[in-house]
Amino acid sequence: MLQAIALAELFLCWIAWALAFVSVRKQAAGQKKVVRAPGSWWGIALAAVGFYCVLAPFHPAGFHKSPLSLIASMLLAPPSAALAWAATRHLGKQWRYEAALSADHDLIQTGPYALVRHPIYASMLGMLLAAGCCLTWWPMFLLGLALFLTGTEIRIHAEERLLADRFQAAYTAYRARVPAYIPYLR
Repeated sequence: MLQAIALAELFLCWIAWALAFVSVRKQAAGQKKVVRAPGSWWGIALAAVGFYCVLAPFHPAGFHKSPLSLIASMLLAPPSAALAWAATRHLGKQWRYEAALSADHDLIQTGPYALVRHPIYASMLGMLLAAGCCLTWWPMFLLGLALFLTGTEIRIHAEERLLADRFQAAYTAYRARVPAYIPYLR
């Protein structure tokens, strides 16, 4: 019973997480990209393979998740979906799938961006952990997590180069005071 509830919640949270990007995608569609970081696509690819490892049904016969793992999933997924909503609302028309800045790009430092510089990646990490706790055999979970973190680091470094070039001292100060995507971890 607990597994069915955890799976249903995870499914609903994934839907909620994805819907957070619908309206901002429309807002961002009219923005002209001025500067982009093409190397960030490698990060996207690695993160996607990490998600595949976590979501793919590779596990031994008789595999099941412990109640503690299922409860962890149920505790992680809702705030991760909520974080995606808060982050996309604060970012608005500046949201991009690829690492890019528009001509009128602002440095957002409010809302979830006051807690972490990359709250969308924090929400993705939370959803990956929730899925792993609910669905995944531990070797695949570790492999997926390692690939996701590697891809996310590549993407963050690409984005931060763009932001540092554009906002210089303001971004340096922001970066010194706010962690990247894991709260309280510099």
